[in-house]
Amino acid sequence: MRIPSLFTLLTIFCLFFTGTAQEIAVLKYSGGGDWYSNPTALPNLIKFCNSNINTQIDLKPATVEPGSTDIFQFPFVHMTGHGNVIFSDVEIENLRNYLLSGGFLHIDDNYGMSKYVRKEIKRLFPDKELKEVPVTHPIFANAFSFPNGLPKIHEHDALPPQALGIFENDRLVLLFTFESDLGDGWESPEVHNDPEEVRLKALKMGANIIKYAFEN
Repeated sequence: MRIPSLFTLLTIFCLFFTGTAQEIAVLKYSGGGDWYSNPTALPNLIKFCNSNINTQIDLKPATVEPGSTDIFQFPFVHMTGHGNVIFSDVEIENLRNYLLSGGFLHIDDNYGMSKYVRKEIKRLFPDKELKEVPVTHPIFANAFSFPNGLPKIHEHDALPPQALGIFENDRLVLLFTFESDLGDGWESPEVHNDPEEVRLKALKMGANIIKYAFEN
């Protein structure tokens, strides 16, 4: 029988015993990339999750740095941007410990960060490779069904969207979404003027990711 992660147990305790809202965070990294991009994205995703998948997430996401012990408070950390990413050795060690102890990192390429962040992912897990997350994985069906896998939200290079992951003992600990731009789809309607059905696809996929992170 699978033993629940520390973060799963803490989530259950917070929601059912204390009534305290769960928190999620944005990763503030170094290197010059705009870690702060898509400022309305997570707040909108939080509202959608609280309304549709019975979460009780604090409406204001926190900001956390990869080297801080505060990161262990959050079962889900989101990372995005367009440019360079650099983790120090201390940050690499802390972030790896966070992920292996039950944390979850979602990296959403906002177009332009891929070549930089892949190098840092390799430093995080030098003995592992980013693998395509199969369409049969629960992250594509645990709340809303995506039988074809990751949805395409914004077009950039006419490439298919990819959900790539790092797994530890069959648990997805790091999800890298590429050529999809989920975060742009989470933003408020006036930011990108996306059709409502496109935004809804992005929000539903985001809810699936949140649900997986909270339950595994």
